Amino acid sequence: MVATEIEPARATPLRERLAPRVPGSMLWGWLGPLLVTVFAGFLRFDRLGNPHSIVFDETYYAKDAYALLRFGYEHSARDDPKGIADKLFLADTPGQIWTDGGSFIAHPPVGKWMIAIGEAIFGTTPFGWRFAAAFFGTLSVLILCRLARRMTGSTLLGCAAGFLMALDGLHLVLSRTALLDIFLMFWVLCGFACLVNDRDHARRTLSAKLDGDPDRSFGLGPYVFHPWRIAAGVCFGLATGVKWSGATFLFAFVIMVFLWDMGARRAAEVQFPYAGALAKDGVATVLSLGVLPVITYVATWSGWLFTSGGWGRGKVSPTVLLRPFEGLPDLWRYHERMYEFHSSLSTKHPYQSWPWDWPVLRRPVAFFYQESTTGCGASKCSREILGIGTPAVWWAAIAALLVMVFLYLVYRDWRAGSILLAYAAGWIPWFWYAASDRTMFMFYALPLLPFMCLAIVMALGMIIGPVAQPAGRRIVGSAIAGAYLLLVLINFWYLYPVLAAKSIPYDSWHMRMWMDSWV
Repeated sequence: MVATEIEPARATPLRERLAPRVPGSMLWGWLGPLLVTVFAGFLRFDRLGNPHSIVFDETYYAKDAYALLRFGYEHSARDDPKGIADKLFLADTPGQIWTDGGSFIAHPPVGKWMIAIGEAIFGTTPFGWRFAAAFFGTLSVLILCRLARRMTGSTLLGCAAGFLMALDGLHLVLSRTALLDIFLMFWVLCGFACLVNDRDHARRTLSAKLDGDPDRSFGLGPYVFHPWRIAAGVCFGLATGVKWSGATFLFAFVIMVFLWDMGARRAAEVQFPYAGALAKDGVATVLSLGVLPVITYVATWSGWLFTSGGWGRGKVSPTVLLRPFEGLPDLWRYHERMYEFHSSLSTKHPYQSWPWDWPVLRRPVAFFYQESTTGCGASKCSREILGIGTPAVWWAAIAALLVMVFLYLVYRDWRAGSILLAYAAGWIPWFWYAASDRTMFMFYALPLLPFMCLAIVMALGMIIGPVAQPAGRRIVGSAIAGAYLLLVLINFWYLYPVLAAKSIPYDSWHMRMWMDSWV
């Protein structure tokens, strides 16, 4: 998932054309991203158990995660207006909250299994159920650093991409709460990183095999093994196992990798590049990005398939090995019910928003809000967790994505094209649901964030300019890029109190509500 180094001793002209090596020091290629990751980890783990209460939809996912540990499936819990179940759960006595039978759930189990990792280690405490979100949120920063380095050829720009994500408010909030979207973003990012690695690996292999033949224009070209594509298939199966919206990225990326395969063979002057991509790479693509994600997804339901008691689970065979096959019809009916739920979900919510609101941050979600008369040195204090992106990142990303459109249309830059495709795959499908008035929230846009950061650092790279540019030009460009990163840091620092439930005077809190719709 994290890019590996390309360090050939002597690259051939074909190799340099198809898959040029990533320049720079291998030491700094890892040390720089690791330093950014440590910084991101500090922000995410500091005061992770604060507030010591169940925040927003943690009331569902933290309990479901513990039920998976105990039963293997989501179990029904007490649901009463006095919040007794929440109090028992916070008191680390979750055994008293269960009622009879399995619970119908709207999302697959992968994200809840990941939350359960922290609960298994640290118990049913706020730190315990938030641990996995903080860990995988931090790890996603490292992966993005390495991915951006590979795509831009610059360790500095790679670190800048991770720095932007580390300082994004929405990423921070979802890395500090037990919701599912941070895990969806993580697996989508991992899958995309695997595909970028696969692109380089396939081109290296292709150039090596063609260099061994005096005639590079023969037939369909050689067969290429795609190990990273297999890893990507597992990642996208897990992404879909967190939320079904992960599948939209997979569909888009299947098209993308075919275009990459076709482009590689055409650049290598294979006689029939399109047929070669279909014949020599197509089977691998279907197996790794078609069959394997489905197998992975079904496997994530193992706890439900192998046990009795889950919602909709029929009679369980005494023969353990037969249970998954016996349970598949029940699982299909379960999914029909889940689809019916999602397609008819139109309950009004005070914090709901629409896809066109997300890039401009019009309507964030208040995960937690509390007023008091102590703790901030003023007569009225406020504590909030506001699920909102850092404006300096999200608003700049709008302009950066337009730059990507220019790069792709004018220069056919594969990096710009893949960024735009990924962003579209995670954003445009929600417009379909908006037409049916489906309830949606801004944090659904989190999987777009890595691609927004990639777009921004690509634009910053253009501002800085290539190494061949005059020194004065690069100094000015670097100053502009540095000033922008400083602006992001200041913007994040200013918003941090309302992202991390810090107690501040009410007037200070209100100053940070830049739009009426943020309240």
